[in-house]
Amino acid sequence: MKVILYCRVSTEKETQVSSLNRQKLELTRMAEQHGMEIIDCIEEQASGYDIEREGIYRVLEYFSNQEADTLFIQDETRLGRGNTKIALFHQLNKLGISIYSLSHEGELEMSESDSMVLQIVGVVEEYQRKIHNMKIRRGMRKAVQEGYNPAANLSNQHHAPGRERKEFPIEEVVRLRNSKLSFHDIAATLRGLGYDVSKATVHRRYQEYVSLENNE
Repeated sequence: MKVILYCRVSTEKETQVSSLNRQKLELTRMAEQHGMEIIDCIEEQASGYDIEREGIYRVLEYFSNQEADTLFIQDETRLGRGNTKIALFHQLNKLGISIYSLSHEGELEMSESDSMVLQIVGVVEEYQRKIHNMKIRRGMRKAVQEGYNPAANLSNQHHAPGRERKEFPIEEVVRLRNSKLSFHDIAATLRGLGYDVSKATVHRRYQEYVSLENNE
């Protein structure tokens, strides 16, 4: 198994810096005890409530690219706190990543409350996807009735007949676009979250979405 070690402290105080070193040492020892290959050790000083952490992006990128399949942390609070922790647990679960912690001396066992929240999140996400797809289908039917030709928005379509349409959360693209991010940065963010998409695909799907919204 290939493992990523993730160490985090919240401040730059000297005692916290020494904590980073201790986390790295103990996680390295645990990985060696389990006979796992260490791909990288990511250390950062940031709030656990903040999901926009460079270290977390790097962790997710490793897993999204299938360069590792296991995460080692000191305990669940090192990964995150509050809603951020739940969101990251959910994403890692979707990617099929095993999580080990020092506090459990092996594979991390989530609390009953956290497991329940993750189940609810999964159900809600599935229904959101169904509602979103229903809205897209309804908008597409209406647009076609009014003369809209969706094929006109698909550049180089003849070069890739039958290509599978990639799924990713368009609402997240819209949110990031409203925050003034470029399509290049949006695509990079989505890849970090496990969606293998290009800038061109993100841009094209965004244009489709805007067109459908205008027709609505």
